[in-house]
Amino acid sequence: MTAISSPAPVIPGRMEQISTRIAFFIAGFGIAAWAPLVPYAKARAQLDEGTLGLLLLCLGVGSIIAMPAAGALASRFGCRKVLSGGTVLICLALPLLATVSSIPALAACLFLFGAGLGAVDSTVNLQAVIVERASGKTMMSGFHGLFSLGGIVGAAGVSGLLAMGLSPLQAMLVVIVITLAALFKAAPHLLPYGSKSSGPAFAIPHGVVLFIGGLCFIVFLAEGAVLDWSAVFLSAERGLDEAYAGLGYAAFALTMTAGRLTGDAIVHRLGATKVIIIGGTLATAGMLLATLSAAWEAALLGYALVGAGCSNIVPVLYTAVGKQKVMPEHIAVPAITTLGYAGILAGPAVIGFVAHASSLSTAFLLIAVLLAGVAISGKVLRV
Repeated sequence: MTAISSPAPVIPGRMEQISTRIAFFIAGFGIAAWAPLVPYAKARAQLDEGTLGLLLLCLGVGSIIAMPAAGALASRFGCRKVLSGGTVLICLALPLLATVSSIPALAACLFLFGAGLGAVDSTVNLQAVIVERASGKTMMSGFHGLFSLGGIVGAAGVSGLLAMGLSPLQAMLVVIVITLAALFKAAPHLLPYGSKSSGPAFAIPHGVVLFIGGLCFIVFLAEGAVLDWSAVFLSAERGLDEAYAGLGYAAFALTMTAGRLTGDAIVHRLGATKVIIIGGTLATAGMLLATLSAAWEAALLGYALVGAGCSNIVPVLYTAVGKQKVMPEHIAVPAITTLGYAGILAGPAVIGFVAHASSLSTAFLLIAVLLAGVAISGKVLRV
């Protein structure tokens, strides 16, 4: 009895490319749907900020545990089954997150939700590596662009539903219908196999995989810093009204999405090495502008530059990990996904620690230095 669900693996083509884009959209849509629910969950469970922060760690723990496990399961049972299972976990968790009020129940639901997100995120990147390689074309930026687009649609859509008077549970039921409809459309052409690479189910990343994972960590660290601290910086340090302080992340997300949706052509024209060098340099300059300028308008421009600069670095790195021979890709892809996700999780804590010890500006300047290191690495990393 074989563990592979298809005796003759499908050669990825146009329909597999479309299904990969839909799966990326599901991943972005799912995680963004939770964001507007946070204030409701906080009020319902009567949580203070510290307790809420600890609870949110359960989401991250679930994701980090699920990512390497998903790589091993996809290698054994195929991407289709793992992506479908992860999507179902997301759909099971969301209505619970909209209704439960006890701290233990919220912790369990967030862990379940994180596991679903981690399984989908890790496996869809593995499928993307396989599909892009089979196509012989540059496609990774476009794939990741659908994740960003899904995030915008999810956050704006759920916020709109709540503003229309729907309850959190009703809004989540709408999200589930859309998510399952997208999965139904994508599932027939999700890959019924995973990586053909042999090797152990789990391994500590090393060599070029560890180097690539470190670069992903830095880029995602910068994203987490902008996500969690740009509003605080703009309101506390630049005097922008709190009602508009979210414009910093909005500017970042807009240019990030636009950069990824047009990124395949950019990567094809410039080459992967120049994308890392130019993107890292642009992101460094944007972070410096956002931090050192006295005007909030200039800070918004800076965050927009960070989004544009970072937009195509991670997709290029995923393409690179699909070409390396140091580790099997069903281990390497989840490894760099996990390291990148750890960057998003570590971002708020690192920034907060440095800001407490020195200042928020110093913390952002540290991120700028790390982004400069990413730009320099483009001359070292062969992609």
